[in-house]
Amino acid sequence: MSKDPKPYVQPGEPLHEFLRSFWQRQIDQAEQETIDYRHPPLPLARIKKVMKSDPDVKMIAADAPILFCKACEIFIAEITARAFIIADSNKRRTLSRADIAKAVSKSDQFDFLIDILPREEPFPGTAAAAGATSGSGSGKGKKAAKQSSKQGTVSRDEPQGEANASNDAVQIDQVRPLRRHLRKHFSSTP
Repeated sequence: MSKDPKPYVQPGEPLHEFLRSFWQRQIDQAEQETIDYRHPPLPLARIKKVMKSDPDVKMIAADAPILFCKACEIFIAEITARAFIIADSNKRRTLSRADIAKAVSKSDQFDFLIDILPREEPFPGTAAAAGATSGSGSGKGKKAAKQSSKQGTVSRDEPQGEANASNDAVQIDQVRPLRRHLRKHFSSTP
């Protein structure tokens, strides 16, 4: 990744202006950039390992992991900048998981991440969820949140963290195998 002092997004910049300037900047960088094969920004061996996890892949050309490396770099930069726009609109400078989830939910091109990223609501048991459930006054919120966490679901659209059986609930049992799969491929040991 080239060191460019100008940030991708300016505070208060609308999304459509950011996207236009972001992609033009990416094109300009790709045309001018000389890739340093000795010090890639992401580990090429790890990328190659993930590519080989597909049983249909027999061999990988030498330049394919480099292309994926650049694609991942651009992908991370765009989602980060989109999340910053969300955080900035809420008068914050720190990106949260909810900012990333909201940024992803605002574009159809990121629909493949819906099962991986949570929606904007925090999981029960976190400080934000405890604050949201304790303010109800009825006392049902905490109990429902605790029961919900035992069942392995997190409510999406009911107040006070009460779980429902709709399609909007995240099944923790579905997320755990994905986490294990990602840890297996991206663990710190090669």
